[in-house]
Amino acid sequence: MAEERLIIFTRYPEPGKTKTRLIPALGAEGAAMLQRHMTEHTLNQVRELQSDRPITAEVRYAAGSLSLMASWLGADIVYQPQGEGDLGTRMARSLSLAFQDSVDRAVIIGTDCPGLNAGLMAKAFHLLHSHDLVLGPAIDGGYYLLGLRYFISELFTGINWGTATVLQQTVDSAKQLDLAVAYLPQLADVDRPEDLPVWEQIYQSREQGEQGRNIQADNPWE
Repeated sequence: MAEERLIIFTRYPEPGKTKTRLIPALGAEGAAMLQRHMTEHTLNQVRELQSDRPITAEVRYAAGSLSLMASWLGADIVYQPQGEGDLGTRMARSLSLAFQDSVDRAVIIGTDCPGLNAGLMAKAFHLLHSHDLVLGPAIDGGYYLLGLRYFISELFTGINWGTATVLQQTVDSAKQLDLAVAYLPQLADVDRPEDLPVWEQIYQSREQGEQGRNIQADNPWE
């Protein structure tokens, strides 16, 4: 049976060292708590996907430790440190190792895009049956999801990571390599104070659903 792997990049929510661009709006503790809630939201979507699709999932973490990650998110998840290097180096390493494990399709996501749900993740894996590369464009010029059916190192070199040109540079590289590319809908990341309404809308929808089941949700900023 073909194996599919989902790789989730996140950071342990240590105050002052995570979501730093949001600290002016939320404070160090609030920014870290937002990171915590958005990661948990993403993992809930991953588990929903796993309930319908036999994928393997692993969390690649920065900061923290294996014990801290397991204490936070549960011991039923595979954890690996992201390791050294820029974002491209770390993503390339995790995808290369996945394909060395003989997976047939691999998708990598972050936890900054609350609009990314189980349905879109499933669509990405489906598109990889007929495409070499799947991209989920982010409104800020990056991407919230990248999927491959074999490792392509060129997609992670010569990219100005953290800028508004990441997606376009990746697309240009894919064109040079003559790859078959598919795209998911454009979504918004939550990185800056002006992005906070994106999360608030997702949180309010989730809270309403939980209240419908008589579950009291925590305040996302406390």
